[in-house]
This record gives sequence, structure tokens and C-alpha cells, in this order.
Amino acid sequence: MRVGVVGVGAVGSATALSLVERGGTCREIVLIDRNTARADGVAADLRYAAPLSPTVDVCSGGYHDLSGAAVVVITAGVNEKAGGATDRSDHRGRLRLLETNAKVFADIVPQVVEVAPQAVLMVVTDPPDPLADLTRHLAGHDRVFSTGTLIDSLRFRVQLADRLRVRPRDVQALVVGEHGTSEVLLWSSAQVGGIPVTDLLGQDGQSLEELRGEVENDIRYANITIIEGTGASQYGIGAVSARLVEAVLRDERAVLPVAAHSSSHGVTLSLSSVLGAGGVQQMHVPTMTPEEHRALHESVQVLRDAAERAVAVATT
Repeated sequence: MRVGVVGVGAVGSATALSLVERGGTCREIVLIDRNTARADGVAADLRYAAPLSPTVDVCSGGYHDLSGAAVVVITAGVNEKAGGATDRSDHRGRLRLLETNAKVFADIVPQVVEVAPQAVLMVVTDPPDPLADLTRHLAGHDRVFSTGTLIDSLRFRVQLADRLRVRPRDVQALVVGEHGTSEVLLWSSAQVGGIPVTDLLGQDGQSLEELRGEVENDIRYANITIIEGTGASQYGIGAVSARLVEAVLRDERAVLPVAAHSSSHGVTLSLSSVLGAGGVQQMHVPTMTPEEHRALHESVQVLRDAAERAVAVATT
């Protein structure tokens, strides 16, 4: 199967590399970037690595080369560092990039849909959730989802595992709502081996509330911490993107916290989503405390406002 990656900056390149390394996920990867020399260079670099993985062809091209693509991953647009979204005191976070990247998507999405009308569209560009709402509007179909809070949920698991001295894969923990500062960490359902993490944390004398504050701060601003060290947050989200492409192509019906349009909430947000052929097939609301429900409601309102702004910017 053919997979397209539109935007071959740090995240697009990391996504393409992860697709190659996963092996067997797809047969062909097409890289597209407005800087054609960059797309050519990344494609050439990856071609030399491809023989180490199961057969996959990597090439650069134009939008017409997306014809027949099963999934198109959109990572194009200004990133957090270039867009000035690295201020921890700014509650908007990634939403600072919304207007600029909405204009980028207004140009990209119609071109993708024209040549690949049956493709599933996966939005990675920040802020991914309102941009997925915009993509759905521009594409005229529901085969659209964003990477949502999967990367945040993985970060939650890693942070908890570090403190509990266990493997992250043995921790069950979810983040829902916006992939951004209003995201909701579901502490009430976080478990290790069926044991609530709140029963296990704080045994070293540190208060649970203080520990929760540290963990939430580390997760909400993990991207900024990474950017301060490397200039771009790319490897984690690249691996996440490749994993999600795999789930779609294999029709796995994997339950993951990715974002799609929820008819009951009227906006794109992350819940417990069933991901397979065609994108998100079902969405379920996890069990939450009243406090977590209120936080999710606030996150939904943030996303509704952002989605409305994105459509307004893209259509004027």
C-alpha cells in the first residue's frame, strides 16, 4: 500500500523513518514538501536505509503521486519553535500556531483530496485537533483523525513508570481531550497490574498532590523541554504517527487515545477511539470522576472555539 507524507520537516522525516523501520507497514512511501530539494534529499537518505527493512520504496514527488494512497499523513506547517509556542506561561500553547497553519491546510488539503479522494487523512501538525476539524471540513468526509493525545498518554505512562520503578508498558494511563494545555489526565483510572497508581504513589513521603502537579507539568510541557534541548520534538511523535498508519492499514481496530470528530461533543477530541480501516470507527468515553468530566468539558470548549477559528481563517 502507498502512504503519503506531506511536509518533510523534522516530524515528517521522523515519521517516514519510523515507517521504514517498522517494516511491512506499507509498500511505498511518497514524500512531498514545498521545498522539493528537501523532499528529494530525505527520500534519497531513507532509500539507503531501506534495504535493512522489509521491502519498501521511498520516493519524493508532487501531489499527483499521492494517487491511490491509502493514508496521507499531514505534518506541514510552522512548528512550535518557529511559531513562538514555547512559552510555558502562555495558556494557548500550540493554539498559537492555529491561524498560520490553518492557511497552510487550506492550500494542502484540497490538493490531496483531488488526487486521493479515498485516502484516510491523518493530521499531525500542531494544533492537530482543530486542524483535523478543518481538514474534515475541507475534505468533505469523515476519514480524518489526528494523533490526538496518544503521545501525551505515552508520556503519562513513562512518568508514572519512572516513579513506580516499573516498565511503562505495564502502566495503563490515559490522557483525553485536547492535545494541548487543556488536556485531561485521567488519574482515577491509571493502574499498574490492576492496582490504582494513586494507591502506590507518594509512599516516599511526598504528597500525592505535589507529585501529581510535577507529573502534569512534565507532560503538558514535555514538547517545550524537548525543543529547548534539540530544537524540535520529533522522534516520539514520528513513532506514534507510524504506529497509527499501521493500525489503519491493518484494520487493527486498536483502542487508542487518538482524536476524531465526536458527534456527541460536536468537535474533534481524543477519547478511547477504535482505529482501523477508514480511520476512527468508534469512540467511547472512559470512566471519569466528576472533576475529570468538568475538565473534559472545559477542554471541549477550548477545542470548539479553536475549530471555529480555523474554519474562519481558512475560508476567508
